[in-house]
Amino acid sequence: MNILFCSVGRRAKLLKNLKETYPNVNILAIDNSPYAPALNFADQRYLAPRIDDPNYIDFLLDFCKEHNVKAITTLIDPEIELLAKNRKLFLSHGVLPLCPNESTAKLCFDKFLMFQYLTEKNIDTILTYGDIESFQQALQKGKINFPVFIKPRTGSASVGAERIENLTDLKDRFKENIKHNYIIQELMLGDDIDADVYVDCISSEVVSVFSKRKLETKIGGASKTISFKDYKLFELVKNILSNFKFYGPLDMDFFYKDGKYYLSEINPRFGGAYLHAFGAGVDFYKLILNNISNKQNLASIGNYENDILMMMYDEVVIKKLSEL
Repeated sequence: MNILFCSVGRRAKLLKNLKETYPNVNILAIDNSPYAPALNFADQRYLAPRIDDPNYIDFLLDFCKEHNVKAITTLIDPEIELLAKNRKLFLSHGVLPLCPNESTAKLCFDKFLMFQYLTEKNIDTILTYGDIESFQQALQKGKINFPVFIKPRTGSASVGAERIENLTDLKDRFKENIKHNYIIQELMLGDDIDADVYVDCISSEVVSVFSKRKLETKIGGASKTISFKDYKLFELVKNILSNFKFYGPLDMDFFYKDGKYYLSEINPRFGGAYLHAFGAGVDFYKLILNNISNKQNLASIGNYENDILMMMYDEVVIKKLSEL
């Protein structure tokens, strides 16, 4: 059973958990840098072209054929849409792509398009503006007030995201950072909630949900979290995802304020804090292996304990240069 993880970067523990639990699974990992720590936790590791290389998809297809890959996934956001655009192509070669369809992937990567789509579907989300002109009009009408939160429309890992206190600073940010196509959002001060979700690749049904409250966030991800169960949230997740086409693991960010959940964004890949779900007994690897074997997974939602903590810390890999 060969599974390919693309752009593995620092996600060493994710691969380590899979190997320790399912030693018969052959983990293949690629990255465009030989210094990606997670490469050292795969059974086989290879250097890959950059994802913006025009021959990248051909490289992946040839790689999958040569190594008899049965499933492929990526661990970075910019690559998801690329895999999604070629989803049918991978399937035609007997490779299960753990990614959404193309239209869903586009919505997930473009935060303003996602806001518009969620609003159209009457799904509670964070008030968002795509440019400073529409924001100023809303500000004058009292629809939104400072402080606000800005972030790149198609960014990831919280790069370029920050809290802004007044209009002068907001205008300065737009002038200074031409490279960022910013969106402007209302500042949400409620509980920061995260849900790890698995959508079965055969039935397209939500079969697993693990929810956690963020206690601390660093480098764009949750570093301390605590599990909780709310069946209202579980039902909300299922209702929201019925409007999309996902396949495999994904990560959903919510804010909980005044008794309501507001969807912030969806990342259609293993979330950085999926380690918490796995440590609490929620095993997405098993669900993937079943789907690779053309077995439909039955729903098992909320099958974990409340108040399980995750406390993340740093680890290192020490190697000779000649070993890379």
